[in-house]
Amino acid sequence: MLVLGLETSCDETGVALYDSERGLLADALFSQIDLHRAYGGVVPELASRDHVKRMLPLIRQVLAEAGCVPTEIDAIAYTAGPGLVGALLVGASCAQALAFAWGIPALGVHHMEGHLLAPMLEAQPPEFPFVALLVSGGHTQLVQVDGIGQYTLLGETLDDAAGEAFDKTAKMMGLNYPGGPEIARLAEQGVSGRFTFPRPMCDRPGLAFSFSGLKTFALNTWQQSVSAGDDSEQARCDISLAFQQAVVETLTIKCKRALKQAGMKRLVIAGGVSANKALRTSLEKMLGDMKGDVFYARPEFCTDNGAMIAFAGCQRLQAGQHESLAISVQARWPMEQLSALR
Repeated sequence: MLVLGLETSCDETGVALYDSERGLLADALFSQIDLHRAYGGVVPELASRDHVKRMLPLIRQVLAEAGCVPTEIDAIAYTAGPGLVGALLVGASCAQALAFAWGIPALGVHHMEGHLLAPMLEAQPPEFPFVALLVSGGHTQLVQVDGIGQYTLLGETLDDAAGEAFDKTAKMMGLNYPGGPEIARLAEQGVSGRFTFPRPMCDRPGLAFSFSGLKTFALNTWQQSVSAGDDSEQARCDISLAFQQAVVETLTIKCKRALKQAGMKRLVIAGGVSANKALRTSLEKMLGDMKGDVFYARPEFCTDNGAMIAFAGCQRLQAGQHESLAISVQARWPMEQLSALR
């Protein structure tokens, strides 16, 4: 089955072609980072308009790279949520229009299921069951995964997601948007031990996260440093390192708890923050000590992309799932509501 995947949940337009027999044939991505940087964050209306501008050229590009014509495509998968409603509607409308014109089915895909399954695109994909850490700008969740659509939420953030905390902390220190990669870059030059940040909610049982207080702690630390006359690049580096260490250790502690609770030694990390090198190193060490395994997607498939939507959609389309031509998206969509593939 040859599936065209469209991703427009937020500020990146992704298109890909996935074949159930040959694997990923082509993918293309346009990031709106430069468009939103002047505002310090995503402007929903601008994001939607840019998706409209980029979608068809990217589809043509992907078809050309794969040496494919529309009559060869068997189905279209698109992100139906969660995400920005206006942005989601662009992808949904385009997918349904093309599906109608080409006489093929279309299927709305859950954005986070796409992230969760992205490591399946790698040469050594994880086997079910496993525990997944979904960590991005909008989500921080621990999920027990027994199969596609068989998800049990183990714990999630009570406030800010980890990626959101990275971005907001960076903004407080005057760093460029998006803040996560900037924090990670500066952390590489930081001096360990100059600042000590708390590890939120690690001193109590459970798998819930909270990063709002850590963000406030970072703000207070930066303001105190500025008040003391030190607003240097090195101060930013040292605070970035202390902040990143706190987030990484918190995530690692909770992942270890989740694995023990589920009785598993197989962990998948997915979402934008899963590209963070310090997080990968920490989780690899933890799983190594447990004699387990950790899996993640290549860096370009950690952030939003069309390949993960094409792959996730293909699995469900092959199982016989399809939908009507009605255009429907969901800004909020708990992953536990998805049907299981048997």
